Amino acid sequence: MCFPVMTRPRADPVAGGPTILLCVGATKAGTTWLYNHLSAHPDCHLRAIKELHYFDTLESGAFERQLKVHTGFAQKLMRQVDKAKGASRDRALQKLADVNDWAEVLDRRCEDIPAYLAYLEGGRGARPVMADITPSYGMLPEARLRGMAGMAPDVRFLYLLRDPVSRLWSQVRMMAARAARAMDSVPDLAFAMLDDVLAGRRKGALERGDYAATLERLRAVAAPGRRLVLFQEELLSLPGLSRLCDWLDIRSAPADFGTRVLAGPELAMPEAQRARARSILRPQYEYVARHYAERLPASWRRNMGEDVT
Repeated sequence: MCFPVMTRPRADPVAGGPTILLCVGATKAGTTWLYNHLSAHPDCHLRAIKELHYFDTLESGAFERQLKVHTGFAQKLMRQVDKAKGASRDRALQKLADVNDWAEVLDRRCEDIPAYLAYLEGGRGARPVMADITPSYGMLPEARLRGMAGMAPDVRFLYLLRDPVSRLWSQVRMMAARAARAMDSVPDLAFAMLDDVLAGRRKGALERGDYAATLERLRAVAAPGRRLVLFQEELLSLPGLSRLCDWLDIRSAPADFGTRVLAGPELAMPEAQRARARSILRPQYEYVARHYAERLPASWRRNMGEDVT
């Protein structure tokens, strides 16, 4: 049996309680940049772990795997603490405390929403927004998303969109870079992996870019004011970021639009594979175009075959 616990005392709530932002993807659509920006925002509170993977772990039951990941992360941080000095050591110690706190939640090996919320809230103070940015949540079933939407009075879903072909190729390059034993083997491995994806042998990469399915589930569980969709191009612009801040009811803050984060190795996609990818991903282009035609970026229109001048 799982008895609710608090990993840390709850912060004093702001009027009405904090806003809980759940960024549910998409993978390789700007979520790491968003995490870095919100982590530095004076009105937002984010812990040291960007992707908590809590709700997908509840679905899969893979607590042991997640605990192993965070044990490895904690060991890495302990080595950093041993070597670092001054402010760098303090940051590593804070990250280590966050990782250990989260391991306590995972080690319960069951659903404990109060413990999850207490973790998010630990150290929040009076900041009105706290967040969990886990792109794989976008693949969760409707029932799980509905439970997430109702776990607190103010839960909001953010979904970021990137040109489908570009997003897929970025993810495949990342997969290849992680799997390669040497950097000079990345291109051939990436091309082979992309062939597998396009042939349906690696379905996960396409599922992470199934915008239509994710958006339909979000429409079913969250009222319009509780969900926001932004194109990557919008996120990385002053107007788009201002729209996000207005939606979260927080101040705008300076942003570094010039920094690329977790960029995969530069590699051009062969034209034959690009054509196949455009064909397979055509339903995603068409779905998004139907719902967000007036905001559709030029890169999307080009890949849909439109004449963009």
